[in-house]
Amino acid sequence: KESSPFINSSDAAAEKSQQYDRKNMDFPMVSSLLSSLANYSNLPQGSKEHEEGENNEAESSRKKPVKAPQLGTLMGVYLPCIQNIFGVILFLRMTWLVGIGGVVGTFVIVFMCCTTTMLTAISMSAIATNGVVPAGGSYYMISRSLGPEFGGAVGICFYLGTTFAGAMYILGAIELLLIYIVPKAAIFPLEGLEGAEQEAALLNNMRVYGTILLTSMATVVFVGVKYVNKLALVFLACVILSILAVYAGVIKTGVDAPDFPVCLLGNRTLVWKSFDVCAKTIETTNGTVTTQLWRMFCDSSLLNATCDKFFSMNNVTQIQGIPGVTSGILTENLFPFYYEKGDLIARENMQSVEDPDDPLTNANRYVLADITSFFTLLVGIYFPSVTGIMAGSNRSGDLRDAQKSIPIGTIAAITTTSFVYMSSVILFGACIDGVVLRDKFGEGVHGNLVIGTLAWPSPWVIVIGSFFSTCGAGLQSLTGAPRLMQAIAKDGIVPALRIFGHGKANGEPTWSLLLTACICESGILIASLDAVAPILSMFFLMCYMFVNLACALQTLLRTPNWRPRFKFYHWALSFLGMSLCLTLMFLCSWYYAIVAMVIAGSIYKYIEFAGAEKEWGDGIRGLSLSAARYALMRLEEGPPHTKNWRPQLLVLVSTDGEQNVEQPRLLSLTNQLKAGKGLTIVGTALEGTFLKNFEQSQRAEQALRKLMETEKVKGFCQVTVSSNLRDATSHLLQASGLGGLKHNAVLVSWPRNWKQGDEHLKLRNFIELVRETTAADLALLVPKNIAAFPSNGERFTEGHIDVWWIVHDGGMLMLLPFLLRQHKVWRKCKMRIFTVAQMDDNSIQMKKDLTTFLYHLRIDAMVEVVEMHDSDISAYTYEKTLVMEQRSQMLKQINLTKTEREREVRRFYPCPTSKCTRSSVQLIHDNTTPTSPATPATLLTPPEAAQSPGEQVQMTWTEKCDGEPAKPPGAATQEGIKDIFSMKPNQSNVRRMHTALRLNEVIIKKSSEAKLVLLNMPGPPKNRTGDENYMEFLEVLTEGLNRVLLVRGGGREVITIYS
Repeated sequence: KESSPFINSSDAAAEKSQQYDRKNMDFPMVSSLLSSLANYSNLPQGSKEHEEGENNEAESSRKKPVKAPQLGTLMGVYLPCIQNIFGVILFLRMTWLVGIGGVVGTFVIVFMCCTTTMLTAISMSAIATNGVVPAGGSYYMISRSLGPEFGGAVGICFYLGTTFAGAMYILGAIELLLIYIVPKAAIFPLEGLEGAEQEAALLNNMRVYGTILLTSMATVVFVGVKYVNKLALVFLACVILSILAVYAGVIKTGVDAPDFPVCLLGNRTLVWKSFDVCAKTIETTNGTVTTQLWRMFCDSSLLNATCDKFFSMNNVTQIQGIPGVTSGILTENLFPFYYEKGDLIARENMQSVEDPDDPLTNANRYVLADITSFFTLLVGIYFPSVTGIMAGSNRSGDLRDAQKSIPIGTIAAITTTSFVYMSSVILFGACIDGVVLRDKFGEGVHGNLVIGTLAWPSPWVIVIGSFFSTCGAGLQSLTGAPRLMQAIAKDGIVPALRIFGHGKANGEPTWSLLLTACICESGILIASLDAVAPILSMFFLMCYMFVNLACALQTLLRTPNWRPRFKFYHWALSFLGMSLCLTLMFLCSWYYAIVAMVIAGSIYKYIEFAGAEKEWGDGIRGLSLSAARYALMRLEEGPPHTKNWRPQLLVLVSTDGEQNVEQPRLLSLTNQLKAGKGLTIVGTALEGTFLKNFEQSQRAEQALRKLMETEKVKGFCQVTVSSNLRDATSHLLQASGLGGLKHNAVLVSWPRNWKQGDEHLKLRNFIELVRETTAADLALLVPKNIAAFPSNGERFTEGHIDVWWIVHDGGMLMLLPFLLRQHKVWRKCKMRIFTVAQMDDNSIQMKKDLTTFLYHLRIDAMVEVVEMHDSDISAYTYEKTLVMEQRSQMLKQINLTKTEREREVRRFYPCPTSKCTRSSVQLIHDNTTPTSPATPATLLTPPEAAQSPGEQVQMTWTEKCDGEPAKPPGAATQEGIKDIFSMKPNQSNVRRMHTALRLNEVIIKKSSEAKLVLLNMPGPPKNRTGDENYMEFLEVLTEGLNRVLLVRGGGREVITIYS
């Protein structure tokens, strides 16, 4: 069916033969109409397939052609909606609502509820005509418009609403049975009981009979929906005949009012059950005789008997319960009459003689209010009578032209039912006396159903008709709800509900039916129609609210795929409908509304956390895209303020030949640093061409995603392919991020085994990466011994995070330990800050200033100032420096092939007239940013470098060059190699090695037991001949430390003392 764009083309001839010429007449032939009536079904989509499956199980081997859907607007949408909307509330509670709320108040309630459903129908029509709606109906529409999270939450709310509607219909059927049809069938007798005891007996009867009826209905549905289907037309006929009987009765009251007397004592309505004549005494040939009414209030039948005080003081009056539409009773019924539970139902325009001190006696003789009534209660009880508007969309697969039938049929059904409801409010108020309207169970009119007293030709038309229609509605709820649950379960968005997707061989949802029956039983145990109605109102209102939200969202986002055939919609109407739904929820019952929202919210979060990932092209994804675009455009306006700075990490990892990540602990550290809630991009570089290595890059990306999921790192992954790894890494550094949402820090692990000849390329790549991050003003974090870092499952119960603050780098060294300590791995660790004082520094003042600085930063840490004195350069230092330089020269001359040597010459020595002879560490001064009072001077400062006290300092390795001609590496002769072993160490290198060794000694002494040591990372040498020396100095500086994080700032302040 879905494969062909012309769905109904095969049936065009058959359709034409059954209809008159369209130019002359647009009505179907009688035979066609009768055929449609014979095939009428008010079951949700899928039920017919189950029925056919039951009938054809024996013939399953013989394939039959698929029958195209034949239902039109009338049979497929209009009548099912009519049958679902008209229900138990109209027959059992409508007259009571008019009596309590008044004609004006009830008309406002009806108008508000009908407006809500009409606006929802408009929104639903727009969604339903925006493409083909397959099986699932309303659930399908909402989930595909709002996404799996909202779809699941609303789908389950709709399911619960439908299930509780089944309970309400069953309770209505039992109320009709026990009160109006066969009152003597009560298991718990009501005779002689008063007040709470009578109420409890009635509720227990409802529970017992409700459970029996539910069990029998569930059995019918289980055995086969074909039996329900065959009765659908009978139930529809009952509904229509009952409503026609009411209108006929109203017309008749204008001509000849029916005789339904009501007996009043004073102004109190009497229960007309145990007496025959509405009088205290009657005159007979033998004189004055007391009546049965007399004996109800007096202790004997004698005229001088002791009687109830109120009975003695007031007269008995008989009035007409239905004065007629022309009687003018409407003016008395215009305004509300709210009662407390147990109040007497009294006629307002009649006076009675009462003794204020006299307690109420014989309460069971009067008609009493059974519940406390108020406006919002009436809203909650009435709203279920306008639900059922989804009946057409639920059966969209059975419609000949769903996109035409659903809007027309649904809106026409709501218009019809709204007219009936609004007119019935006015007609009931105009025909029936107020005391009868407020008599919920018709106790004052001989126990008749109040709306039945108005019907013509007999009250039994309404009683029997409403009983069958409520039973039919209950059966339809028990048939529809399990299929809705099955559709949700089969979608797989709620893992806990997967079992309910299974059923019988023909697809009948057995487990879903069992769940539905259990939930329905919980509603029946409540036993009160008035208590169950607000519950299902909540769930239906929640569903309708999200239908309106879906339409408004799609309209405002203007997604290219939003092209509904139904044009009479607007986002403002959808928002109005959504607002009305929300208002009605809190009007009905604010605590039920909160419970329903909590249930929907919990389901939403559960699906978001544990549900299957679904991409349905829904509106929420579109909203996310629009919001993301707007936020990115705002971010472009300028760099973030220091207060908003957070580490946006680009994590560079390497992969092996199988595309597995070589440093998984790097992502563990990333997770532990994410207290800043910034951006995370995990990137890796592959060597080759993109066309040839596309599959390899896809595998690498999947490996990254899997590891990110394992390590619970929320972010993005990116794989770059280039002709060499150096360029690929550079592309990652330059191109990652989007707009203002770019990385500001790079996390890369220290290259292992860089001293080995075959790892020389990794060494070069690392140094170049350090240079590029410096050029791009990016912060750099380099964890050394990454394999020793803790996983996310480990916990440190004690220990320290030590910060060695040698140079002020914008506050990165302060901020990173604070972020780490937010994670449960590092939470128990304490923070210590060490700074170094030289000979001419005041270490006491430095400690005081640093403590003040940390106090203003709101960072809790211990402060220690370490003093370092100059000492003689040891022989070990000379030896260490010499070994380093010899190794460096040998690597250059031995490990490079001739071609590599030539390439290195061209790369590193473009001008052969310069040779670097002397290396030293220089300070780069930044006069723009003042340092904190506690900023120490660097230890690695040569004596010739001048320093101003207010300048920010950063370390870098700088090669000073003179004009001597250069000898390319690798160009040395065999004698040159021999000269390596007789060379003397460079004095600059000796001084740097001395400083590194001394600082390493101090760090080992103070921080050997620390869980993590953070150090300033100096910048790389500007000329590339000193790369190996730079790495060697860093190795010496960190030697003997288990976990080290080398940190280099990005050239801006990242922490501030201001709020």
